[in-house]
Amino acid sequence: MKFLAEINVMPLKALLDPQGKAVNATLHGIGYKEVNNVRIGKHINLEIEAPSREVVMEKVTEICSKVLSNPVMEGYDFKLTEVTD
Repeated sequence: MKFLAEINVMPLKALLDPQGKAVNATLHGIGYKEVNNVRIGKHINLEIEAPSREVVMEKVTEICSKVLSNPVMEGYDFKLTEVTD
């Protein structure tokens, strides 16, 4: 079975997001005053082959926690979709 893992890695809400803050200030500066609380993260797509959805979930969780995110500063979530050729 082949799956597409769509992963979002975001700064923890309790931490300052300097990139998001800079974009928020720029948006306000050009007239988008209604925009607030901009947070900037990463979106990663992985294609993974495994015998079951459960195995893929374990692998993606391990990859996210060991490689794609810094658990001290970032959180992650992901969505799995089965790929049919």
